[in-house]
Amino acid sequence: MLKAIHYKSLGYTSFFNPDTGFFARIPDKGGKDPFWSPHGPELMDISITNWCDKDCSFCYKSSTRRGEHMALDDYKGVIDQAADMGTFQVALGGGNPNQHPDFVEILEYTASKGVVPNYTTNGRGLSDEILDTTRKHCGAVAISAYPPYDETAKTTKKLIHNGIKTNVHFILDAVSIDTAIDWLNEPPEFLRGINAIVFLNYKPSGRKVFEKNLLRHSTRLEEFFRLATSPQRKLKVGFDACCVSGVFARTNTNTSMVDACDAGRFSMYVSEDLKVYPCSFQSVLVEGDQLDNETTLLDIWIKSRNMGAFRSYFSSDRCGACSHCPACMNGCPLFDELVVCGNR
Repeated sequence: MLKAIHYKSLGYTSFFNPDTGFFARIPDKGGKDPFWSPHGPELMDISITNWCDKDCSFCYKSSTRRGEHMALDDYKGVIDQAADMGTFQVALGGGNPNQHPDFVEILEYTASKGVVPNYTTNGRGLSDEILDTTRKHCGAVAISAYPPYDETAKTTKKLIHNGIKTNVHFILDAVSIDTAIDWLNEPPEFLRGINAIVFLNYKPSGRKVFEKNLLRHSTRLEEFFRLATSPQRKLKVGFDACCVSGVFARTNTNTSMVDACDAGRFSMYVSEDLKVYPCSFQSVLVEGDQLDNETTLLDIWIKSRNMGAFRSYFSSDRCGACSHCPACMNGCPLFDELVVCGNR
């Protein structure tokens, strides 16, 4: 069922279909696309745990078995506020979110508030109960793809077998781009039946940072973006906002089909210790705004200097007369190294 919220004073309507994930912002007749949503975020990223047993060197949160879980009551408080602000959906992350001890109740409570839960998993800890609850309440699940990809393949098949809308998240860097191109040319069997493969630009953050692996150092960028946006591609493809500079500058993709970064404009992030940021990747760089009994999410959304700084960045003329600036909005405000347009 399509949900629609008309913000008369802001001059636009948001549409969201919780069954398909379709989303659109439509300005009123003669109006402009909104730059941000003063009423609150339409999407929230929520880290419900920093616990994970994989110890991946590239994990930007450095999650381990010593990671802590968000308290269930704290999570319910966050979701109550999200529902009040008109947030359509949440992306649950970690750590490995489905290994939170209250994960089933987290999914059920989120759905009971009219908010659609989604989550990203490394594939471990997906019990029959979690899979059943996921099928009933979640919009989609993303499986993180890590070499040698055997665990990725096993989890992908399990999710699809259980009737769960499945995306594959692929970290794209100067090394893995070779595999990405191979998959786009000839998708491996385990990708049959997925909803989409989503490419995530490698971030210089985590236990170990490999500067040489930054995507901008690849000599195959033109080839990759051509294949990934080709009308004849064999897989449905998505990109995180950190890839948009490459999409806009290296292809003829319609700008209406790819969004610039929404951080601080239409989305926010809440960590497991209730620190609030425009973007999850900023959580390892600064302290963040503290959510507590005296300060609401809406207070932070509207009044935070940090949120305001992101909006100022996106609306600035940092990239000067670049023709892609209106769509790209100056690229990433945190990591200039992510820009792959060739103009910076």
